[in-house]
This record gives sequence, C-alpha cells and structure tokens, in this order.
Amino acid sequence: MCCKGGKVTISQVSAPDELLQLFLDSSIECRHFRQHIRSYNHVMSFTSLGVHVDESLVATGRGIYAFHAQGAIYHKIEGFHPNQGSRPRYLQLYIYDTDNELQNRMRENPILNQSVVYKLKKLLHQCNPFVIVFRQLALEPNIEECRLLIKEHPSNQPQYSLPSASQVATIFIGGGDEDTIERGRDINVINCDGKLTKVQETMGYYDPLQYPILLPFRTYGWDIETKTNVGKTVTCREYYSYVLQIRRNDQSVLLKSGRLLQQYVVDNYVKIETGRLRWIRRNQNDIRSEVYQGLQDELHDGENNANNVRQRTILPSSFIGSKRDMTQRYQDGMAIVLNNGKPDIFLTMTCNPSWIEITSELGLHQTPQEHPDLLTRIFQSKFEQLKDDVINKGVLGRVKSYMYVTEFQKRGLPHVHMLLILDTDDKLREPEEYDSVVKAEIPRHESEPEFSIKSIKCLYKYVYKGPDRVVMEVHRGTGMDEIQQYVDARWVCAPKALWKIFKFTL
Repeated sequence: MCCKGGKVTISQVSAPDELLQLFLDSSIECRHFRQHIRSYNHVMSFTSLGVHVDESLVATGRGIYAFHAQGAIYHKIEGFHPNQGSRPRYLQLYIYDTDNELQNRMRENPILNQSVVYKLKKLLHQCNPFVIVFRQLALEPNIEECRLLIKEHPSNQPQYSLPSASQVATIFIGGGDEDTIERGRDINVINCDGKLTKVQETMGYYDPLQYPILLPFRTYGWDIETKTNVGKTVTCREYYSYVLQIRRNDQSVLLKSGRLLQQYVVDNYVKIETGRLRWIRRNQNDIRSEVYQGLQDELHDGENNANNVRQRTILPSSFIGSKRDMTQRYQDGMAIVLNNGKPDIFLTMTCNPSWIEITSELGLHQTPQEHPDLLTRIFQSKFEQLKDDVINKGVLGRVKSYMYVTEFQKRGLPHVHMLLILDTDDKLREPEEYDSVVKAEIPRHESEPEFSIKSIKCLYKYVYKGPDRVVMEVHRGTGMDEIQQYVDARWVCAPKALWKIFKFTL
C-alpha cells in the first residue's frame, strides 16, 4: 500500500522550526494560521489554482469543514508583471514592487495576520530556491527582455534531494533559440500581459509551486520518470500513497496541515485521475471503442443529430466510477438477485468521527476533519471487520451472497450500503425474527434524554441537509464525449480521494 515492500523510499525533509511552531503551538496567532491555512498558502504560492469549490462547505466559521471540488483542476503561472490596473499576485509578488511585498500580500486577504505573513515571507526567502531565483530576476535592469525557464528536472541530481537555486530555474536575456532553451515539460515564463502558462501535472514542480507552505525547501515530487530502488516505474497513485502514510517521528508538516491537507489530497487525486483519462482518450483504438459505436447507443443517450453518430469518445467500464462501470455493477447485482433471490437485510455503516481510534490519534487542538487520512483508514479497517463478522462468521445468519457500495456524505464522511441475501434456512420470515436483528424505537426521555430529543434533530438535519449541487453547461457538441462528461460532473472530497489513492474497494 505504501512502499511496495520496501522498493520505494523517499527521504523525509524536516520542516524548519519556525514553521513547525505555527502548526503545533497553541497561541492565538498559530491557531489563526491553522484555521486560515488555505488563505495563507494562497498568498505565498507561485501558481494559481483553477478549481470550482463548493463554498457552502468551506466556511471558516463553526461547523464541519469539508473541501469539495467539482470538475477539472489546473495550475497556471503568470508573467512577471501584473496587467495594467491590476494588483500583483502569485509569482509577481516576489518580483514586482518588492519594497512593498508584505503590504501587497496583505491586500490579497486583509483577514490574515500580518505577523504570520511576515514570518512565512522571511522563511521562504531564506530556504526556498524558487524565491531566490525570483529575487534575482527582480534585480535585472532589462526585465522586459527576460524569460524564466523552470527546468523539468534538476540536472545531475538524485530525484529526492534538495536542489539549489541554479538547478531549479534559469534566467535568459533576450529571445534565445527555442530548440535549445525549452524542452519537454519545462515551464517557460515571459513578461507578457495577460499570458498564463499551464503547469503540466506530470512535472515534479507541480506541488512545490502551489504549496510552498507544505514544501518550503522545494523537494522535487513525482513525475513520469519516477523509479523504485530497483528501477521500476512508480505510478502517481503509488507515489502519493507513500507520501500520505503516517510515520513515527515524522517532522514534515503535510499531515499536520488540516484544511490545506484536504485541498492537497483532492488536487493530487484529480492529477492521478487526469493521467488515467488522458491514456484512455489517446488509446481509443486499443480499448476497441468501435465496438461501442452504434445508432442504438446514440438514441438511448438522446442524440437527435445524425451527423454526430459514431463520433463517440468512450470511457469504458474498467474505469471505476464511469457510467458504464455503474451500469455493469447494477446488471451484476440484478443477476445475483435473479439467481439467489431478493435481499433479506439492508445494512448501513457510517463513519463516526468520535470513534476512540480516531480521537486518540489527534494532536492538541486538532479535529477529525483535519485528518481525513485517519477517517478513511480507520473506517476501512472497521468495515473489513464488519464484513468478516457478517459474511464469514455469520452473526446475522449464513450469507448466500452480498453486494455493497461505498459512498461519501456531503461532509465527506465515508459510509457503506450493503445488501445481504441469506441462506434459505436463515431467512427472516416472522416479526420476532426481524426484532432479533433490528432495534427501531424512539428512546425514552426519562432514561435516555440525550437520545430522545437529539434523534429528532439528527433526523431533520439528515432530511434537510441540502441537495448536492454540480455546475453544468449545456451546449451543442460535435459528438458524445464520455470522458468530458465524467470530468464535468466529477465531485471529489478528501476522504473519497484518499480512499482511491489507498486503493480501497468502492
């Protein structure tokens, strides 16, 4: 799950003491930093984050915090100077009007603590190689003629060691020869008004450019050439499964970053999925997409333009979560019912963030939603135990067949719906038999007051929790693109992302 039997090792870089203090100290200033950590990272990052976020679930006030993203996610880097009439942002804050850098950052979000912003600025100026290069660029007298090349991989250097400033980026004066300057996934930044350059998610600088608070030393991350100790390719999912493990005496700040951890996890799961979807799009012939093409399929999907028939991009059932995958699972379930009879028990299990296994692992002032990795792993472990009790040990009777699905609530908590088909001799037929496995009653106010009234509150909070919302655009296209349809409707939270990164069964 994490290191492929010891074949993958990544050196763990300790965070500076000043940064660790912000994550661990109980002062008002440090608690404010942790509550607004996404905003602090935003004003210090070098790239912009393009994502549609459900703002109703990321409020900074009281209540459970949940980061949900819909659709695609991308990182972009801007030119050296802001457009006329605009304030400097992201990379520009390190280059333009550097005498007023602190004030410019505070204008981005006045709610932030100026002392904390100053500490972060000072820290990055001391240890981040990108900042060192950007400060050098700010001193160039002819910056209008400069271009900045952020290199795909540090030259002559092991993948996971710390780079120097000269290894991460190079400043060129004048135009230069495109063939000799820019290669592969290098990022070529020029001072062009309004020009945004997309950062490829397959580049190792994808994370450190966006998350300088989590990666202040800029450790080179995953790219398509990442290898194990024995030379085998490490996939993007395997890399992040390793990085997101809990380890003793870990002095990094990633798993301590709370709300920013949720964003980091969702961002990188979308990166993983983007790579898979890109492969499927480029290999339509290999998945025999022509087998899926047909007039019946088009009519079933509501297509009434004959010109669009046979212009379909397929997302096959082998991709978990696709429409074809869910349809196939439904058909498999109905086949089980046809063969073994209707289900006897509908069982639901929901993650409880107050489980002692979760709360005992939390640090001072930490809440369960700040550790989606704990929620995910402990729930999965408990569900495996439940399956063993129900299916193998037969605590509810001998199980002939079963099916289940793992879902994620609006606030991100995982829960499971399971259907059990019992053996003929153990089927529930009489009311007394149902009462032996089900308890359904309103608790007495006299003996259990905390359950009698709160149960009503819980019921109505569940019923009126609000609908799931997805922003969609409807327009006339040139064909059926199942991959784009999936991306547009995708809705990801941190526990769901971790569930898939850890390769747990849905």
